[in-house]
Amino acid sequence: MDRGTVGGSFDGGIALMVDFGLIDEWRPAPGRLVTWFASADSVARAARAPAHPAPPSLQQEQYLRLADRHSGADFRFSGLCLVTAELPTGDLDRDAITRAIHAFLLRHDTFRTWFTVESGGTVRRHLVPEADVEFVPVDYGYIDDPEAICRHVEKTTPGPFQWDCFTFGTIEHGDSTTVYLAVDHLHTDGLGQYLSAADFAQLYAVELWKDAEPLAPAASYLDYCRNERFFSDQQSLSSPGVKKWLALLGGNDNRLPVFPLDLGKKTDGYHRSAHRSIVLFDDEEADRFEEVCRANGADFAGGVFAAAALAERELVGSDYYFGMTPVSTRTSAAENNSVGWYVTLVPVAFPMTERTTIPRALRIAQRAYDSGLLLAPTSFHRVLDLLPADSEIKAEPGWVTPMISFIDARDFLGNELFDSMNAGIFANRAASEEALIWINRLPGRTSLSVIFPDTAIAQESIGRYLDTMKSVFGAIIDSAPEEVVTP
Repeated sequence: MDRGTVGGSFDGGIALMVDFGLIDEWRPAPGRLVTWFASADSVARAARAPAHPAPPSLQQEQYLRLADRHSGADFRFSGLCLVTAELPTGDLDRDAITRAIHAFLLRHDTFRTWFTVESGGTVRRHLVPEADVEFVPVDYGYIDDPEAICRHVEKTTPGPFQWDCFTFGTIEHGDSTTVYLAVDHLHTDGLGQYLSAADFAQLYAVELWKDAEPLAPAASYLDYCRNERFFSDQQSLSSPGVKKWLALLGGNDNRLPVFPLDLGKKTDGYHRSAHRSIVLFDDEEADRFEEVCRANGADFAGGVFAAAALAERELVGSDYYFGMTPVSTRTSAAENNSVGWYVTLVPVAFPMTERTTIPRALRIAQRAYDSGLLLAPTSFHRVLDLLPADSEIKAEPGWVTPMISFIDARDFLGNELFDSMNAGIFANRAASEEALIWINRLPGRTSLSVIFPDTAIAQESIGRYLDTMKSVFGAIIDSAPEEVVTP
């Protein structure tokens, strides 16, 4: 794989250890392409799988209903996630890869399920028996066109209403091999994408070397979905978590959060995704940013939301910041080893005035972030479902909000291999109605990536937003630490 920036899309021309972007920005080197698909017999057997009582997660349910409502779109409306890595060998054992794929799919039970949306709107899960899972390789020969490989991955990976909405592949370059997993967003979150790559590498190693260390047990995603639904069904409008969510929405004029600048969205038709990324910090700058945060009672994550609020104040004069951030809902060691969509949104909301200084912004942003984390067990999806018809808070079907996700990937086991593996995480140009932001702290670089509606107005707005964010992050670094005081 090309070791440069993602499709030339990283502003500043600085290469990162992990590439982020859209699938059609991926530039794999020429090579022999082999893709593993579910066999025809396996697909036929899976189609007869009986309904299973475990519900989808709340996140999955909204995702599937939205995909069902927009099934008539002339493009893939749902999300497709592509994880890539380069191995320093051109001599892969295809039989061992096939066995590793089967072990991976049986290890994580989310990959043995598929869903139907019934006429009344109920989403029903089906569970494929382990014996019916069979993936086989198809050799496409040598391909020297990167765009053709990108199109192949997107075209051959089914959508979320087919069981086999995931494919595996290798591109043999001679002295190295690019491996990939393409999977519908239905089955994976950001951590799940990392886990998928790490698990597959270890499972392949176990197939080659019997003394390789086996993987620790992984939890059942179906059990998680049952537990999540059991807890959410106990929630009512009088539950403390629900009341807190509604109070925060009330402080935002009874509106869901929106991106502060115009994105040029139409009222009809679809918007496809666009992508931009910038480098925020090198290692030294990231350390200095964290030092300033800690000197003022915040950690790195709190600093991220302080910067977002200060940028929003500068751009539109906002006196109340209301952001959303996704957090993992994994709560055990086994769940930390499990691939699935273990994510919920939590709020980060706090007031800002013209006189709010950087130190104070850091302190109040951290408190708001910590307070938001306490609402993780109370799903925002459930809160909106509980709203009565006459509520002043309105959320249309398929609602979407902007978000800022912060991940410190230096905590990931094996992060020191990111550079040598030339890892990549890519998404398709799915439907896009809001600005979704990922800030990733990696060994060597901290980057900001944003996916947004591909309109001329949004391109200009996102450019302004990124310039302002970078300026504000710089101002925080340059600010003199001061003694922490109780506001």
